[in-house]
Amino acid sequence: MKVLWAVLLLISVLAVQPARTQTATPAAQTAPAAKVALTPPMGWNSWDAYGLTITEEQFRANVKVEANELKSFDWNYAVIDEGWFFFNPEDRPKPDTLHYAIDEYGRYVPVPARFPSAASLPRGNMPASAPSATPPKLIATIDETSFKPLADWVHSQGLKFGIHIVRGIPRASVERNLPIANSAFHATDAADTSDACPWDPTNWGVQDNAAGQAWYDSLLAQYADWGVDLIKVDCIASHPYKPDEIRMIRKAIDKAGRPMVLSLSPGPTSLENAAEVASLAQMWRISDDFWDVWSNNNGNGFPQSITGQFAKAAAWSPYVRPGNWPDADMLPIGELRPVPGDGQPRTTRLTPAEQQTMLSLWAMARSPLILGANLTLLDDATRKLITNPDLIRIDQTATRGGQVMHDGDIIAWTADLPPDSPDGSIALALFNTGESQVVLDSSFEAYNLEADTYRVKDVWTGKTTNKVKSVESLTLEPHACVLWLLKK
Repeated sequence: MKVLWAVLLLISVLAVQPARTQTATPAAQTAPAAKVALTPPMGWNSWDAYGLTITEEQFRANVKVEANELKSFDWNYAVIDEGWFFFNPEDRPKPDTLHYAIDEYGRYVPVPARFPSAASLPRGNMPASAPSATPPKLIATIDETSFKPLADWVHSQGLKFGIHIVRGIPRASVERNLPIANSAFHATDAADTSDACPWDPTNWGVQDNAAGQAWYDSLLAQYADWGVDLIKVDCIASHPYKPDEIRMIRKAIDKAGRPMVLSLSPGPTSLENAAEVASLAQMWRISDDFWDVWSNNNGNGFPQSITGQFAKAAAWSPYVRPGNWPDADMLPIGELRPVPGDGQPRTTRLTPAEQQTMLSLWAMARSPLILGANLTLLDDATRKLITNPDLIRIDQTATRGGQVMHDGDIIAWTADLPPDSPDGSIALALFNTGESQVVLDSSFEAYNLEADTYRVKDVWTGKTTNKVKSVESLTLEPHACVLWLLKK
């Protein structure tokens, strides 16, 4: 995911066309019954505000805001993104100088200086290892630290705990040829040193063999013991797509016995792989990294923009179902500071209208909603956006939805809500993606809705209008949208 730090990044952008139907395809229907993530996960991730540098103090401060102010609106995951095993994350651009924290079985563990509750018990001697051809060059400290105390505290707040990893096995562990827990294997038995993530310098790939499965079994057993509820695995869903490792991770999660949401990054995940990822994971990214950009014409697809996300969300809408949530990526709103994962510390570059458009599209597409803002700096406007109960209801309870019209700069989406929804059983979103004001006069039939009279509630203003027979003289400013709840 972390393209900012790329050394050898080769981006392959897949051109995805808008969806033509709202009916699930046969491939989308092959996924097993969901056991976790029956609704799109909602929560907070550290990357957009803290990048690689998050500390326990900063994490706890954000979790307290989430628990006290957002939990009642269903925001309930708190995820530590990449870099929690670096002593010196600021040196990521210089990989050879990185200092890792690993345990005696070669697994990354939290750095005690950054996460004091991890209860460091440093070992005086290196663990037993198999002979290595050359002495290790990468700096690593053997620590028996654990995220369990921090996860227990998150759970005590009524929230769920998640972490980010990059697929594979640490290069530092392979250099030392450390043993793999609960097996007769060592790191070199599992590692595929011909398979490096193009943009991440920390790990080697894992072979699809018994040793590779033993590695992932040991990793997910550790995370289950810590109390992890969501595991975000990077460099696995696209550039490159690694189905063998996804299957090994899925098998290891099931063997560990703790329900965990499996989230796959980066995107764009290929539609050709829809059935496969749906059978193995609960979330998968539909685009490359999304940031606070309205449009992007630089030709390489990074960062993903709001306008670029419309077609991808539409193409993936037939594959949405309980336990399967195509992921439009985190929400870069509010304050992206002190050390955002991309760019300089800043207030989001998205205008208020663009933020409403983004949130409306994510909700109509039933994407996971993962906040990127520094929650300790949450302003009233952002707080009002993310605690809108109607928006959240659409994202969490819609049973079917998709793009129903794309005419020039105007895009329309509809979504069906449960019949007992208080303000209507149909959601209608109308987006103006252009640079000029547009006035709409159209029938509801133009959006595949029944010709009828509706009571309309505007999700963003809260205003209600009775006996509306059509969309009449509706002014949409550039980059703006309306999001309506319709009730007959």
